[in-house]
Amino acid sequence: MQIAFLGLGAMGARMAAHLDPAALTVWNRSPGPTEPFRQRGATVAATPRDAAAGADLVIAMVTDDAASRAVWTGADGALAGLAPDAVAVESSTLTPGWVRELAGLVAERGARFLDAPVSGSRPQADAASLVYLVGGEADALAVARPAFDAMGGAVHHVGPVGHGALVKLAVNALMGVQVAAAAELLAALAAAGVDRATAAEVIGATPAAAPVVATAMRLMTEGQDAPLFPIDLLEKDLRYALGMATESGTDAPAVATARATFARAQAAGLGDRNMTAVARLYTDTP
Repeated sequence: MQIAFLGLGAMGARMAAHLDPAALTVWNRSPGPTEPFRQRGATVAATPRDAAAGADLVIAMVTDDAASRAVWTGADGALAGLAPDAVAVESSTLTPGWVRELAGLVAERGARFLDAPVSGSRPQADAASLVYLVGGEADALAVARPAFDAMGGAVHHVGPVGHGALVKLAVNALMGVQVAAAAELLAALAAAGVDRATAAEVIGATPAAAPVVATAMRLMTEGQDAPLFPIDLLEKDLRYALGMATESGTDAPAVATARATFARAQAAGLGDRNMTAVARLYTDTP
């Protein structure tokens, strides 16, 4: 199976590294990240259109709706090179509205589409243990499944096109709410005289703390915020999740509060740091 991979950012490069380079064509907006793939024997394409031409499976992993639209549409976009019998996969975290629009554009080409965002960050991508949340038809998933298995540790078919995006936004919103709350609570405990590191260790060992919260609290107390999941990306996902709630006619006040907190962190110049840097809003540490 010939695979085209579009977008070699922090996640995309790690994911594509698990694919057979002999059957892989890569494209990235800036050429630097493509060089390690060229050295391993992969083909480097000049445009998304060139990358998609002749591919059985075309996978995109980019930052947001605007980047996804740029990669897929236009004269040099991947859609222009997509073969009628190919499967197009969007693994970015996007709005359900754009995902459904993109699925329609792919169908106009006679091809099949999956929205297949992933849960997990850079360490999980390195370890090929990402969790795929897939929306689309089962026959299209069967084609893509070997590639997903190479890059991930679990694949969940959550429903039709768009449902992958919906579930992924819910996953990231839940994480954002918990991390924002953890930062606030550690600050409150410290103000009351409780040692932050002790509190993080004890709370992290209780059933109330999800693994991501336990890890986040430890990183907060250690002041470690090298970007695994940058605040800029989490704020974007929370914003998209709020849009999802609005479209469905529901309220999401906890998500709105968390989004406002991470927006404050962006305004404080912390956007490129890991999400755990939100704790710096409550300390004197720059």
